[in-house]
Amino acid sequence: MLLASAFLASMGVCVKFASAYFHASELVFYRGIISLLMMGAYARFAGTSLHTPVPMMHFWRNVVGVFSLGAWFYALGKLPLATAMTLNYMSSVWIAAFLVGGTLMGTLVGTSVDMRRQGPLVLAVLSGFVGVVMMLRPTIEQDQVFAGIVGLMSGFVSAFAYMHVMALGRAGEPVVRVVFYFALGTTLAGGTSMAFVGVSPWHWDHAVWLLPIGVLASLGQMCLTRAYSRGATLVVANLQYAGIVFAALYGVFLFDEQLPTIGWLGMWLIIASGIASTVLRTRAIPDSPAEDH
Repeated sequence: MLLASAFLASMGVCVKFASAYFHASELVFYRGIISLLMMGAYARFAGTSLHTPVPMMHFWRNVVGVFSLGAWFYALGKLPLATAMTLNYMSSVWIAAFLVGGTLMGTLVGTSVDMRRQGPLVLAVLSGFVGVVMMLRPTIEQDQVFAGIVGLMSGFVSAFAYMHVMALGRAGEPVVRVVFYFALGTTLAGGTSMAFVGVSPWHWDHAVWLLPIGVLASLGQMCLTRAYSRGATLVVANLQYAGIVFAALYGVFLFDEQLPTIGWLGMWLIIASGIASTVLRTRAIPDSPAEDH
């Protein structure tokens, strides 16, 4: 998981550099087609069939996953790297919020669920949203409100994407097939969007950033999936927040990004609430979904 976090944070760096020359639709397309080729070759090497008995599950997973990925890539190009990464990693807090909401609805319709037992989880969720407000305050001061909202939405929609990934795993779909069809979906969606928004001028010194985006995304996802399949879910899920730390270090040393104190405090509050939410959520839902970008 630590290696996966490093790969995905490094991918974020490449996206940030490439976003100066390519728009989000192009980045989604190139990330998808490179990953598609890698996963196709890996499936052939491993002898895994790409025929799926549940095509509609992959379709809906792609609908939410592509939207989340595009929103995240847009935010990466407009916000400090650590801010965009942190907002995207809010997905764990959103999933916990869904769990709290479901429990609350059960209480309102008269089921026997005791809402008071969810108190710690409610506190963790509220703390996460307080952290969001603290992180978004600098973006408001720098006229980056829209990018901040898009980044927050990427994490929100990611929560649904992770639930679809969990459902596909329970349906018996192998990892390489799930990754392959997501790469296919991002390629088609990115290519379709490019037909409407146009294509940026091609320069090889700019295009050099595109290859590592796809390669690092694929390597990160493979490491991440292996971590979830072999390691303790709770430990692995919490180690994913190392990606925010890697992104913060990249932001400081590569982009000279200086978040104000309130931004740093908000980031660490989100990390703490995400870890707490994961711990408390795992007690209620043993099979927590793996993260997927």
